[in-house]
Amino acid sequence: MDTAVTFRFESFDGPLNLLLHLIAKNKIDIQDIPIASLLEQYLEYLDGMRSMDMDITCEFIVMAAELILIKTKLLLPKREEEGEEDPRQELVRSLLEYQRYKDIAPILAARYEIGRDMFVKLPEPLPKANMKYEYKHVTDDLRRAVRSMIERNANKLPPSLTEFRGVVGYESEPVEPKLRLLLSRLLKEGQLIFKDAFIGTKTRSELVATFLALLELMNTKRIQPVENNGECVLVLSDGEIG
Repeated sequence: MDTAVTFRFESFDGPLNLLLHLIAKNKIDIQDIPIASLLEQYLEYLDGMRSMDMDITCEFIVMAAELILIKTKLLLPKREEEGEEDPRQELVRSLLEYQRYKDIAPILAARYEIGRDMFVKLPEPLPKANMKYEYKHVTDDLRRAVRSMIERNANKLPPSLTEFRGVVGYESEPVEPKLRLLLSRLLKEGQLIFKDAFIGTKTRSELVATFLALLELMNTKRIQPVENNGECVLVLSDGEIG
């Protein structure tokens, strides 16, 4: 009793995909393709697709014609003096390039899945600068003044328990009172050496609050730092004096 032989044909994106399948299946060296054997198996696949009423696109037919042309060129006598390229090389280059695209496709698909549900804020146009910054930055002087203040306030002896108040207990010192105090001193004294602004601070929280108050006053242009005999001096801005 005859047993019918059934064939299972995988779906291929194109002729290069089919050729790579045949090369992998037969463990063929892609740099030395036996065109005759590969062409025979390729045509068998096309015949099987026709017998199953599967549509064969023109790309598969064009590739079959190219394989036949390559086989024909290989059968012709070679002329060494002409130095012609192996007729299989163009096919090898196409297969290697297609394999690279095929290898990177899953990576790109995974990246798409990761970024699919991520949304970013679109850039906004920057506002036009209506006024110019009038004061000169004295970052080096400010840095030296801060370092001098820290060194001056560093205790040589072990600190008392009261010195930890506001640090370990997280008792924060508000900035607003320090801001008003600094403005009051500047209105009264006219100017203030940067390091003298920290006189009277007893805890690190007070020191930080005073420093933040100074930065806020500079940022809002209510005071400005100037250099006087190598010292960083704070003075009121013209608008604040009035």
